[in-house]
Amino acid sequence: MSWFATEAPMDIKESLALSDTLIDVRASDKTRLLQELTRRAATILDLPAERISTEILKREELGSTGTGGGVALPHARIQGLNRSFGILARLNKPIDFEAIDGRRVDLVFLLLLPANPAEDQLKALASVARKLRDAACLCDLRSASSSAGLYHAMTT
Repeated sequence: MSWFATEAPMDIKESLALSDTLIDVRASDKTRLLQELTRRAATILDLPAERISTEILKREELGSTGTGGGVALPHARIQGLNRSFGILARLNKPIDFEAIDGRRVDLVFLLLLPANPAEDQLKALASVARKLRDAACLCDLRSASSSAGLYHAMTT
């Protein structure tokens, strides 16, 4: 994934709204969490929940999007979506996400991208991934006391 370092960053605010930043989310397992987040995204985007859920779960079958360090970045391209869209969730208790380092996940950024490949979409994924690898950002995300604090940590 060396291309993350070479892409010009995209403003995460283009994909993430304060209202889509969730704190103390309860989830018993990975599948239920992803279904809940995709249901929420479908409602906001006025798209079929099953379409989003199917694409997210299909991507997870290729390999976990648990990137390590307690972080997951589930993502998929969605037919009918015309801009990138994200939901940031901090879980009240870490869950098994089959992450590459085996660590349980407490920070999840669901990222939905338009179906047609474009450079801006890759920049959105790269920007989120880069931010979620930054130790200071992760500390701020985990210590935020509100959704607004979580949003601020992710977008500044």
